[in-house]
Amino acid sequence: MIIDAWMQHPTARLLGQPWIASLNRWTGNKETGDLPLAFTLGAMEQGGISHGIISAWTAPAGDLISNDEVAGWVKESKGKLSGVGSVDLRKPMEAVREIRRCVKTLGFKGVRVLPWLWETPPTDRRFYPIYAECCELGVPFCTQIGHTGPLMPSEVGRPIPYIDQVALDFPELVIVGGHIGYPWTEEAIAVATKHENFYIDTSAYTLKRYPEALIKYAAAHGRKKVLFGTNWPMIAPSKALEGIDAAPLDAEAKALFLGANTARVFKLAV
Repeated sequence: MIIDAWMQHPTARLLGQPWIASLNRWTGNKETGDLPLAFTLGAMEQGGISHGIISAWTAPAGDLISNDEVAGWVKESKGKLSGVGSVDLRKPMEAVREIRRCVKTLGFKGVRVLPWLWETPPTDRRFYPIYAECCELGVPFCTQIGHTGPLMPSEVGRPIPYIDQVALDFPELVIVGGHIGYPWTEEAIAVATKHENFYIDTSAYTLKRYPEALIKYAAAHGRKKVLFGTNWPMIAPSKALEGIDAAPLDAEAKALFLGANTARVFKLAV
């Protein structure tokens, strides 16, 4: 079973953002408009993905992918997708109420807020009500670590000091750091080793671009701490998985990486 821990079903609002130009340049993506869900489900089938976690995107300019759109796609997928919600960082109490709705009413499996999108580090006081509510509801907080591919500042993606401090303040908070933390991957590994509830997902990178330190970590004492992800539609699942059969992971480590870790962390009944 292969589960993709970080996907988006894109909207024209997301694809039309000026800061996404660098990603389109790297990936060759030329899509600009709203697309049918079959676009995403077809890519999953081609890449052998059994289940995908798709995310909403709330930005300072508004919802680039709304929570209700994600909920509609999850329902339409008939069990192929699970949702992760997003909230407006500037309105903490509204954010808390929306997280409750996402989890209790829409059935979402987590919350994702991207610090670079708000140009605000994850230690900012406005994040803390969000972390507290995720703890109360028992769902992961998902975020990006590492440099920012879109044309936005990257510094807020440092695992140390930011994620390290959040994990110290909220030891029961499950945190999933996407995009492997590059060029600070060894910082991410150190934080994942130190904190029981911090995990790394490999979205936005193909297997051949994983740093050697991350592969060694996933093969050994970090085999329960690394989750497979693509960042679809920026990377197709089939492309992200090229070379997986030859990867230096034993059968248990490979099964954990490809799906079992994500199923456990997000409490997926798949």
